[in-house]
Amino acid sequence: MKNIILCGSCYGTAKQYAEKCAEMTGIPAVSYKAASGRKSYGVVVHFGALYADGVKGLRTAVRAAQGMARLIIVTVGLADVADQKNTDAIKRSIARQVPQELLRNATIFHLRGGIDYGALHF
Repeated sequence: MKNIILCGSCYGTAKQYAEKCAEMTGIPAVSYKAASGRKSYGVVVHFGALYADGVKGLRTAVRAAQGMARLIIVTVGLADVADQKNTDAIKRSIARQVPQELLRNATIFHLRGGIDYGALHF
């Protein structure tokens, strides 16, 4: 089975992390938007930016991982992941997007995002 790295990025930090992971592992990294239909993957790694409504592109990663034993979720955001309240909120957000049976076997990591004040907009 093939492995894949999916990326849901808005300002580019999640994409940078995904590309570095791809470089280090030899697993191809693609935008979640470019992920084509259902394929048989052994491992799906998803780097996704954190937003109020969840992790960007995570629903696509969930579809790609259906029936698979391994989903790795890497959230990227400005939340201080040393603060338990923040990590609990992130986990609740992920639980709304990932079916319980898949979440049970998932591995979750949190990475700090970057901010480009010039790119921000209302």
